[in-house]
Amino acid sequence: MSINNQPPKPLGNPAVATLLGWFLPGAGQFYLGQLTLGLIAFVVIEGLFGLGYLLSDGRVWEFLDAELRSPFATLLSPEAGNLGGWLFTKEMAGYGPGFPRVLPSNIHLGSMLMAMSGILNICFMVRAHLDARIGSNRNEVSISPAVAVGATWLLPGLGHFLQGRKRRAAMVAGVLVGLFLLGTFFAEGSNLSRDRHFYYWAGQFFLGLPAMITELFSGRPAVSSEIEYMDVGLLFASMAGLLNILAMMDVYAWGEDEVMGRDPVDSRRKQQPEKSS
Repeated sequence: MSINNQPPKPLGNPAVATLLGWFLPGAGQFYLGQLTLGLIAFVVIEGLFGLGYLLSDGRVWEFLDAELRSPFATLLSPEAGNLGGWLFTKEMAGYGPGFPRVLPSNIHLGSMLMAMSGILNICFMVRAHLDARIGSNRNEVSISPAVAVGATWLLPGLGHFLQGRKRRAAMVAGVLVGLFLLGTFFAEGSNLSRDRHFYYWAGQFFLGLPAMITELFSGRPAVSSEIEYMDVGLLFASMAGLLNILAMMDVYAWGEDEVMGRDPVDSRRKQQPEKSS
């Protein structure tokens, strides 16, 4: 890491850049003058969302139990990271016409792609927020904080590994993937289907590839009898994904310190409360 002693030169208002990107993928980058990056963000994120919408016929939210449906109930889903896409789905499809229908065969794949668009947009929002604050006067690092956040979502511990924190990476990966697999075991695979557990699925989706691959290869096993430890399993599997959000915050904070020219280890020592004598 090279040290740049020049003070940061903000490119714009961080809140404006973040909110613009939330509403329209890439808009935060366009606001900051990063036209190429903004175009990449728009094409990739909206491409994922659009393909997922087509595969699912826009009917993903029909998975949500009727008694839980409200105008803002789906804000607790990964798609909410792409607010423009979320609003489009809300206005164009919503919860459907209100009677049982046969769902498209590719609805689960479409659901994953739409959820991925929300997660990926969060990474671009993180990038826009940091760039707005510090501009081009940043220290060179092996991996940018936004990329580290995305890598951690894709595979727990990967962001830490790319930052050179290999011991932390092994701990994060082992604990979170192990917790997810234990939850899947207790729930007997019932957690691997969004149509059965809309909100628990949303939580575990933040575990990235381990959750998606397990769901795809399991074939979403059918439930034919009462599962004794289902609630415990759902809790464990969802908790694994939610804890990975904390891991994503950790790699961002570490990367931010590096970009700002601060020692990440020293910053954490200063945050620890002093022991009373």
